[in-house]
Amino acid sequence: MRKKLNITEGIFPMPVLMVATYNDDGSVNVMNAAWGTMQERGVVALNLTETHKTVQNIKKRGAFTVSIADAAHVTEADYFGVESGNKEADKLARAGLTASKAETVDAPVINEFPLCLECEFIEYQNNKYGCGVIGRVVAATADESVMPDGALDMSLVNAIAFDPYTHGYYKVTERVGEAFKDGLRLKK
Repeated sequence: MRKKLNITEGIFPMPVLMVATYNDDGSVNVMNAAWGTMQERGVVALNLTETHKTVQNIKKRGAFTVSIADAAHVTEADYFGVESGNKEADKLARAGLTASKAETVDAPVINEFPLCLECEFIEYQNNKYGCGVIGRVVAATADESVMPDGALDMSLVNAIAFDPYTHGYYKVTERVGEAFKDGLRLKK
């Protein structure tokens, strides 16, 4: 038997994305955004309102990075979601993390998060079905610690996901199948 739930964001897992930009003074701003996805190959869509300092920075600089939050930094990742860049000038320092300049865009890479997408701002959309930042991924980088033998190992990233029903974070670590392959057995 199925039971009704309250309507919420309702898709699990939701990614825990760290969106990083530079402020006007060159300091780093980071926000936690669970409402984000790939719109198509190489295009990121982030459902963010214009009141976010991050969106203001993206529009001014024309760039941002998106890092995948990991279990080792769940406290810092959550902090980036509960503290506003409009109120706290240097959230990165307060969280005790560090950043480097991205190689291809005018945005910071948070050093402690192992996987990062460097994005150019395409446009801001706002209509009755939502609002958000659209960006083109121009580079993707990973820390060598998650690349044994030179290939990305997602189980080492220890990515976290957000559960909108209970407001919990969960580790996403174990590979359970082969995409575009396992289902072929049922086609025979």
